[in-house]
Amino acid sequence: MSRSAVAVLLLVLAGCGSEPAGPPDVDVEVGPQQLTVRPTQYCLDGDGQIYETAPPILEVSPGATIELTVPEPVAERGWSVQVFDEQLEEILGEVDVPAGERVLDEITTDDVVPPAFYLVVVEDKGGDCGEFSGAWPVGFIRAGGDLGDAPSGG
Repeated sequence: MSRSAVAVLLLVLAGCGSEPAGPPDVDVEVGPQQLTVRPTQYCLDGDGQIYETAPPILEVSPGATIELTVPEPVAERGWSVQVFDEQLEEILGEVDVPAGERVLDEITTDDVVPPAFYLVVVEDKGGDCGEFSGAWPVGFIRAGGDLGDAPSGG
């Protein structure tokens, strides 16, 4: 095998290793707290995947800004943030994010009336998995809040 063929082969192999092996994470920042959130579902290589991931929960101060950062592929497809009650059962509202934006920092811990709530980053539908899209839930407890029996992953 020629030197140039070996070099090309090494570049191809190196490129294969740089692809993520699993679903991407979403970053959450509230004041000094930083957290990486794993998805509970995601379309990976054309297959809808459900993950046994319990949503993380952050204790937060009143009036703190919540910053959510999604990976580039999610920003390109489009995404929104769904606001849920403390049991992750009832949707209270939704915040649309402009197409192509990776960061949303317009929600504060006082914007949601209950002192305990969940935000779920939801990737727009319509990719390789059709109606199935990615979802990254994270819980927040403001002073005086209680998430009771937190939902289990899945």
